[in-house]
Amino acid sequence: MPRSAQPKPHPLSMRLPDADLAIIDRAARLRGHSRTDFVREAAVRAAEEVLLETTLVRMSPDGFDAFMAAVSGPAAPVPQMVDVVRRAAPWETDDQANGT
Repeated sequence: MPRSAQPKPHPLSMRLPDADLAIIDRAARLRGHSRTDFVREAAVRAAEEVLLETTLVRMSPDGFDAFMAAVSGPAAPVPQMVDVVRRAAPWETDDQANGT
């Protein structure tokens, strides 16, 4: 029975100052990850963000016109966001000011 080939991981080596390593180790412990897993996940996440920032979006002329109409039109308030913005911050309420 043939086995499917498993890709082998490639080593990556870095030299880091003690302060950087201490921050990475602390964050990794807080997440319950090893240093290697934490650094790998952070590097992959950062790489994905860069790729998403530079991804080319293609659309038809009609699609582009519809997109421009949508983003150029007047803004409409979102009722839930209006409620959140109007709500007093916890430190601004009478309950917090009176210590109750």
